[in-house]
Amino acid sequence: MRERKEINIFVGNQIRVARERAGLTQEQFGELVSLGPKNVSDIERGLVGISISTLKRICEKLSIPSDWVLFGDQDLNDVEYLFERAKRLPKAHFAAISPIFNQLLLLPETLEK
Repeated sequence: MRERKEINIFVGNQIRVARERAGLTQEQFGELVSLGPKNVSDIERGLVGISISTLKRICEKLSIPSDWVLFGDQDLNDVEYLFERAKRLPKAHFAAISPIFNQLLLLPETLEK
């Protein structure tokens, strides 16, 4: 059995958390970032490390900060996590979700009436 490095375990766990928060299966995530499901599983379990290019692709596709993946220094609750992801979206994607987000923000007011 391969010996797992502490950094690989930590980074793999952070990636798993981000994937789950995004509501993706390992298969869906693998397709999104051009990795096979076994590779995703091995990364998440800390059996293998990832390259800088893979880290970049993961962060871009999930719209998450690389600092969070590498250092975990941001203890983001669900709302902060979503805002961090939204801040990193390409302009066209952000423009597409803005109307939905604005309607959701109005929802409590609508329910109170």
